[in-house]
Amino acid sequence: MSHERNVVPRRAKRAVIIGAGFGGISLGIRLQSLGFDTLIVERLDGPGGRGYQKKVNGYTFDMGPTVITAPHFIEELFALEHRQDNLQAPDFPAEVLSAPRITAGQSGGPRTREYVQLVPILPFYRIIFDDGTFFDYDGDPTNTRRQIAELAPQDLAGYERFHKDAQAIFERGFLELGYTYFGDIPTMLRVVPDLMRLDAVRTLFSFTSKYFQSEKMRQVFSFETLLIGGNPLSVPAIYAMIHFVEKTWGVHYAVGGTGALVQALVRKFEELGGQIRYGAGVQDIIVTDDWGKAPRLTRPRVARGVLLESGERIPADLVVSNGDWANTYLKRVPAGARRVNSDLRVKAARQSMSLLVIYFGFKDDGQPLNLKHHNILLGPRYEALLREIFGEKVLGTDFSQYLHVPTLTDPALAPPGHHAAYTLIPVPHNGSGLDWKIEGPKLVERVYDYLEQRNIIPNLRARLTHSEFITPDYFAGTLDSYLGNAFGPEPVLVQSAFFRPHNRSEDVKNLYLVGAGAQPGGGTPSVMMSAKMTARLIAEDFGLD
Repeated sequence: MSHERNVVPRRAKRAVIIGAGFGGISLGIRLQSLGFDTLIVERLDGPGGRGYQKKVNGYTFDMGPTVITAPHFIEELFALEHRQDNLQAPDFPAEVLSAPRITAGQSGGPRTREYVQLVPILPFYRIIFDDGTFFDYDGDPTNTRRQIAELAPQDLAGYERFHKDAQAIFERGFLELGYTYFGDIPTMLRVVPDLMRLDAVRTLFSFTSKYFQSEKMRQVFSFETLLIGGNPLSVPAIYAMIHFVEKTWGVHYAVGGTGALVQALVRKFEELGGQIRYGAGVQDIIVTDDWGKAPRLTRPRVARGVLLESGERIPADLVVSNGDWANTYLKRVPAGARRVNSDLRVKAARQSMSLLVIYFGFKDDGQPLNLKHHNILLGPRYEALLREIFGEKVLGTDFSQYLHVPTLTDPALAPPGHHAAYTLIPVPHNGSGLDWKIEGPKLVERVYDYLEQRNIIPNLRARLTHSEFITPDYFAGTLDSYLGNAFGPEPVLVQSAFFRPHNRSEDVKNLYLVGAGAQPGGGTPSVMMSAKMTARLIAEDFGLD
């Protein structure tokens, strides 16, 4: 007579992720594929976080990120399945490293196309200078050289040197070190000599100024860090790699808006068995002493779950915050459990600037707009304006803006015969003391005046059919961001690599961070890289291969 053992299946570890932004959903997909039972709790009524999408009066507005690069990061997420050895795959397969610049029809991999349609955008940006001239940046060296010859012929030789040196930074800083987690000082010290050799630690604007005499070219090749919350005058020159990230893999658009990509990632997460609860704001991260035999004062603190604003307690084996780094610690982790991320340290960190964003719809008058999908409108001052926003924290007499007109690519985002657009203006965060209830409407009117008077969008006010805006108060309130910052800690040298908030909490065991506030930093590609970094740390801590 045979005797069979009753085998009790091992309980899957429960992970709770706070926030359904790009970082939270990307990590959720990875944890589900590794066998965790993952719940994402989101205080808003839908997914996306900063990438939330709003539909009103027949218009669809992406409220946050609109520039999609490195599409193979997205393909990797959609290709994940249960229990695969996902973390051991090469970060950058040979065919990716050797791939030419993206061209039409190459935007999405085979698994991506099952979930969302990505299309390439050319040019990447139209950069419009204050004198009305413009530069269409598309990553094509031939076209780039032609435009430099027209606008600043004295800088052609400088461009060749910049191109070579920025490529070297990209190859070392992104291709080789892109997924390096700087959890300790020795890891950081090992890369310092290379960064010094590449001159990647001086400021980006200073770096570009070595190669270009023209103020216009200095602006063209340094402005991109503003899209991830960095001041070109203070971010390290390693961010010159953004130029090559875009040049190598292109700039893309998800048909239906960035919100369509968010929904596609949610679908993938739920197909893997993950769950999301909306309207579920987190009041506290539940932290207890470790139940070991060590003296009470030396026992590590451990994350045991979350307490929702509704009063509901959700137990968990690990907790990940995709929320704002500063408010995660200041509001949700007891002060007694924080030795490294103390109030003093968190409040002393430099936060990124904030934004005023105007979402508007207007009638198409039948005349073609002299605009592209992505437009950078630069004011008469560059360096002085940046110092006012990041340093003095005042509103200047002028402004620069990023004008997004997705209906030039995807007319379905607006009613027939109309355009949907948003324009984003960098402004100081709420450490400025500005009253946005007063200053917000005034700045909106100034922006509309500019767009009309400069003939960027002729007769705009007469054609408007919808208009609304957000200010730093939206980031502080709705998105629960410390001081209303829009991108987390400012990516200056002393807040980069090891000195940027760690993805594995130094204070609380089984508490992790993911997203723009953690390593490697802001921007959609970096946030997806952050998810992979954090997944690796969790796999290591929980004994997975």
